[in-house]
Amino acid sequence: MGLVLDSSVVIAAERRGDTVAQLLRGIAAVTGDQRTVLSSIGLTELVHGVHRSPSAQARELRETFLQELLINVDIYPYTRETALLAGKIDGEQKSRGISIPFADLLIGVTALEVGYSLLTINARHFRLIPGLTVVQF
Repeated sequence: MGLVLDSSVVIAAERRGDTVAQLLRGIAAVTGDQRTVLSSIGLTELVHGVHRSPSAQARELRETFLQELLINVDIYPYTRETALLAGKIDGEQKSRGISIPFADLLIGVTALEVGYSLLTINARHFRLIPGLTVVQF
């Protein structure tokens, strides 16, 4: 069993001034000792945030946090199977009038593909993905 981190969890920790070690201890305290990974899409969102930093100092802090995270958390890639499953779920949900933001769809489907739960602060969009176990943090 394991967890795919939504970028919202990482961003909130970085904004609080937590270290990556504090973040991971907090996750383990809430969810137990599980393998924790980040999707490549979530990584893209975090890198985007680094480069949108309002100042050089903020950018440096975010970049340092991200580098520490990458040392401690594996990145699960976006695979062919992820793409096929995402297209299927997106098409089925849209045919029902349900729209899932694209990045959230890809992050959630990554968790489905690997058989992990998704840990997020904002569960609203992820709950629209059939079969996905969503853990509110």
